[in-house]
Amino acid sequence: MPVAEVARQMLDYYPRELNVDRDLFVACIEACYDCADSCTQCADDCLAEENVQELTTCVRLNLDCSDICVATGRVVGRQTGFDANVAGAIVRACIAACRSCADECDIHAAHGMEHCRVCAEECRRCEQACEELLPAIGG
Repeated sequence: MPVAEVARQMLDYYPRELNVDRDLFVACIEACYDCADSCTQCADDCLAEENVQELTTCVRLNLDCSDICVATGRVVGRQTGFDANVAGAIVRACIAACRSCADECDIHAAHGMEHCRVCAEECRRCEQACEELLPAIGG
């Protein structure tokens, strides 16, 4: 089952009221996990490029972004005892990581690396989903 469906189901079955629109949570969780997968794959693709030495920053940002996105998806998905300060901090970190990774991938996409183009698009989508969630959670 796709991540978004699972996230939506779990939030639908949450036994208490949510203070934030479910759709914002689901969109953020889905975007975080999709971005994490994209970044991990992009890092692997970069390592297979002939000019891998020129891609070390991209690989590093891919892996950092992937880790941060997974952590963000997990923290945002937890509702019981929700702490807006913690959630806000990790969502802001995710926005920063996605922006940095997308900016770096855009540089390589301009040189024909399609995996970097796809990754940059996913990072921008995640950044946007996080930006939309942030004010709703009081972050």
